[in-house]
Amino acid sequence: MAIDLLHRCSAGALSMLLAALSLPLGSVRPVMAQAAPVAPDDTVECELLIVGGGLAGTATAYESLLSGRTVCMTELTDWVGGQISSQGTSALDEAQKQRSELFYSEGYKALRQRIEAFYGELNPGGCWVSVSCFLPRDAHQILTDMLADAARKGGGELKWFPSTVVKELALSADGKMIDSAIAIQHTPAPGAPPLNTQTLSETFIDSYRYEDSERFTKKIIQFIPAKTPQSGPADWYVVEATETGEVIALSGVPYQLGLDPRSYLNPSSPTETGDQYCTQGFTYTFGMERTAEPQPQPEPSYYQQYAPYFSYERPRNTNDYFDYVFTYRRIAAPDPRPEGRQFGVSKVAPGDISMQNWTWGNDYRPGTPADNLIYTPAQLMASGQLEPGGWLGGLRVETLRKGEENAYSYYHWLTTGDTDSQLGPNVKEPNPNHRFIYGLDAPMGTAHGLSKYPYIREARRIVGRPAYGYDQGFMVNEIDISRADYRDEYYQTSLGPARYRTLWYALAGLNTISAIDDQVPPADIVRRTRSTIYPDSVGIAQYAIDFHPCLTLSPPETPGNTEYKNIRKAHGQAYPGQIPLRAMIPQNIDNLLIAGKTIATSNIAAAAYRVHSFEWSVGVAAGTTIDFALTEGVLPYELVDDLPSPEPLLEKLQRRLNANGNPTAFPNTSIFNLDWEAWRVW
Repeated sequence: MAIDLLHRCSAGALSMLLAALSLPLGSVRPVMAQAAPVAPDDTVECELLIVGGGLAGTATAYESLLSGRTVCMTELTDWVGGQISSQGTSALDEAQKQRSELFYSEGYKALRQRIEAFYGELNPGGCWVSVSCFLPRDAHQILTDMLADAARKGGGELKWFPSTVVKELALSADGKMIDSAIAIQHTPAPGAPPLNTQTLSETFIDSYRYEDSERFTKKIIQFIPAKTPQSGPADWYVVEATETGEVIALSGVPYQLGLDPRSYLNPSSPTETGDQYCTQGFTYTFGMERTAEPQPQPEPSYYQQYAPYFSYERPRNTNDYFDYVFTYRRIAAPDPRPEGRQFGVSKVAPGDISMQNWTWGNDYRPGTPADNLIYTPAQLMASGQLEPGGWLGGLRVETLRKGEENAYSYYHWLTTGDTDSQLGPNVKEPNPNHRFIYGLDAPMGTAHGLSKYPYIREARRIVGRPAYGYDQGFMVNEIDISRADYRDEYYQTSLGPARYRTLWYALAGLNTISAIDDQVPPADIVRRTRSTIYPDSVGIAQYAIDFHPCLTLSPPETPGNTEYKNIRKAHGQAYPGQIPLRAMIPQNIDNLLIAGKTIATSNIAAAAYRVHSFEWSVGVAAGTTIDFALTEGVLPYELVDDLPSPEPLLEKLQRRLNANGNPTAFPNTSIFNLDWEAWRVW
């Protein structure tokens, strides 16, 4: 139908439609990193090198092992699972209707089943934000078992490299292939304390240096393609599955960072020019236990600096704000339980453990050139990190350190504080009957008690390849998924007449062509009530456009600081969405595939494409696509380069995904179905 509509356009309408579908993105200067002459201690062969062992990387490995592939997977921490393990956010974020239908990838459903089997119930924490809250350390074990079972079932081999970072990439002479990768694995040096004794900010840079240190002994590993009888255009594939898009920066492919410029595609953006420094807040999670008696609560030396920031956030219909926050992400609730219920779950009792992840709490939300966490291309170049041998992770370590201090301070505020930055006086009361949980055998698996890595909500995001209707590069945008009320006067004012009219042409769905030809006024256009349907969908995603915005002033803890003006305009409900294969294929490099939150989305769309089930679905898509490409002897971009014309191999890939229980569309997805009211997130 979409093709027929394009063919029926008048010349003028066609040019306007194509302009309405293209992406007004700024270009990013590519920097091609080349491997430095460092002699490796070991050379390892694989068919896939997955960089990053988070949930998307784990799902990629899981699917690849089922396909019988030899998989190498590196991870900065020593746990697999990312969000649900090393980042401590072990409370599954899910949309209600999708959950009630259990409409997920097969592996994600298996993960949920294994959580339930492990504990004897799906929600052992008895939290109320999710139907499943559990201990991060257990998530690592559950996923490790899943990977081992997948290898046995499919005949694949997993070569797991914990505490390992990729340092450099060697590109082919034409720059189109990653020929090899150099990585550094660290273990405790003789006489040094165990891993996870010190915080990430103390060890981060050391992890990326070749030289041994007092803390670490280093092993230099070179990853190369496995020698296999199959022949094709690519010998192997590299999968970007890190939390911040490290391979994207290292390889020099074009990408975006931070806020996108306001346009009809992203009309809720709060800035006309974009802002690379404003990404969503990151969070060091931690565990705290309710005790029967008050505990000593020593004040951190830096507490007074951060205390003005903390708040219960907004008025609630409760007299017990503290237990509201405590049960929000309670991850352990041992028996026996007290009588009665609170907030729809069991009341708090001594021995209960809560994982803290709170916007005006342990979220740390920098957004200026002085304190942004993820370095921009210019900052990377200025610091020498894009020179051979110069990569040091691409993050501002001082901001990591301050995020850690903020988290410790938030715990102290919860237990002893009596002020509230947003709600004013007479709200916050001390709650000393708690202890901060730390130890290598504790839920977070660290001697310091914080998560091994912060929960990263927003990262570098590739710009996909130019395609039909996407002259400046493919991207999933706000209007592709949002349920926002674009009749709001705000949009007429902020966009102006021309862009506001173009917005409504883009929202007209099947009536787009007639709206353009007849110059229908925006007020008379009936909006489509569904997400964009992609012919190259290889997975599904649904969640709200959920923002934890950066703050205006530096440092974030500045008294009276406010969120970036108008940034929450995008916050809200979203339609069930799809994961287009084009969003996973970067420009320039043909054997690099993108998984996780670094796919080609605007920062507004990324706020919905970042939760647990999405990460699993995009990982499945990556693993299946790579196996398919190796088997068929094609490159992933060749599956989509003729769209919107039919792509027989793409259709074959999609049939395989669906046959394996990995849906590429939600039930009854069609350009004619505009009834998605039941598919709300909350």
